[in-house]
Amino acid sequence: MPVEHIDSYYAASANPAPNRPPLTGDVEADVCVVGGGIAGCATALFLAERGYQVVLLEGNRIAFGASGRSGGQAIVGYACSQDKLAAQVGPADAKKMFDISVDALDLIKHLVERHRIDCDLHWGHLHTALKPRQVSDLRAHQDELNGYGYTGTRWLDRAELGKVLDTDRYLGGLRDDRSGHLHPLNYTLGLAAAAEAAGVQIHEQAMVVGIEHGATVKLRTAGGHGVRARQVALCCNAFIDERISKRLRDRIMPVGTYVIATEQLGQARIESLLRENVAVSDVNFVLDYFRRSDDHRLLFGGRVSYSGRDARNTARATRVRMLNVFPSLGDAKIDFAWGGHVDITMNRAPDFGRIAPNVYYLQGFSGHGIALTGIAGQMVAETIAGQAERFDLFTRLKHHDFPGGPALRMPGLVLAMLWFRLKDLL
Repeated sequence: MPVEHIDSYYAASANPAPNRPPLTGDVEADVCVVGGGIAGCATALFLAERGYQVVLLEGNRIAFGASGRSGGQAIVGYACSQDKLAAQVGPADAKKMFDISVDALDLIKHLVERHRIDCDLHWGHLHTALKPRQVSDLRAHQDELNGYGYTGTRWLDRAELGKVLDTDRYLGGLRDDRSGHLHPLNYTLGLAAAAEAAGVQIHEQAMVVGIEHGATVKLRTAGGHGVRARQVALCCNAFIDERISKRLRDRIMPVGTYVIATEQLGQARIESLLRENVAVSDVNFVLDYFRRSDDHRLLFGGRVSYSGRDARNTARATRVRMLNVFPSLGDAKIDFAWGGHVDITMNRAPDFGRIAPNVYYLQGFSGHGIALTGIAGQMVAETIAGQAERFDLFTRLKHHDFPGGPALRMPGLVLAMLWFRLKDLL
């Protein structure tokens, strides 16, 4: 039986998509892409458009992981600071990296329009401050953005913010109308359909469990079948298997995050809470994020788990956080509650590179994957075609294994998480 998407609002409102067949027999390709999230589907699409014969292997269903479950917010920049990037690659190349994150937003718009992807795309995002020090941090961030030539953001004081959000929780917010939000599952399904239309051969339930490097790379699936390809792109993120690369697995940590969706509130009520259709996230380390759905629900996410286990009473605990923002929703029913994993790196910078001359990888989007995954796929396609300038910017970033080894890395992160929770309260 085919593996289905987890029970979520996104799965319940997903556009029709076929069950792609598993791999049955050995095949050859110019490029094999491993992973059917946004990064994998975009990589496959851009390669096929360049004339490459591409096979995409997905271990479960297209967009089974974070690409089909996330908060759906497409935000400029990276999970790490620009200062952290500049310290490694220098100010000029850090500026190029920032510009790539801006291009990533434009790429979403281009892909949605070109391939007519029905994914509820809307523009507008707010970063909100709960404490005076966060107001200072956000104003400094706005100055930094201006310094990088990203001058379209606007600071909203408490009164101005109240015209957009019906809550007194925040002291102010930084508005960015070039960032936005979308239905991530439908966006990824649309990319997969576009890739197939361009000639990509997609196989679901084709978990890769082995890789043999060489001039021709051989990949083996759990079903015993394989793909021989001259080039490989590993786009597995939190699902990277040690049998593919223990080195890559050790450099990321799967982090659990959780989302709820209210019942349909009706247009008048949802618009009284969020008077404009913008996405919102606060700037706590353990942050809350929320937005409207096109069928008038509130989608509210937050909380994280570094323990590797789903927290108990996810729906109840996330609902409590929602009521801290919108107390008037006390009577609203929660129709959906779900969770999933995003992959983070130690420094929160994306981890792109090669594990062999003809084997590329993309991982470590650290919560900024909606926009960055698509342009990362475009950069891999460029590199395979012989234009590596943008991709090689990211290969210069240094990444380290999470400390503690298999036994201690998660307990260590749980303790670190307690510290950041306390810091958010100060």
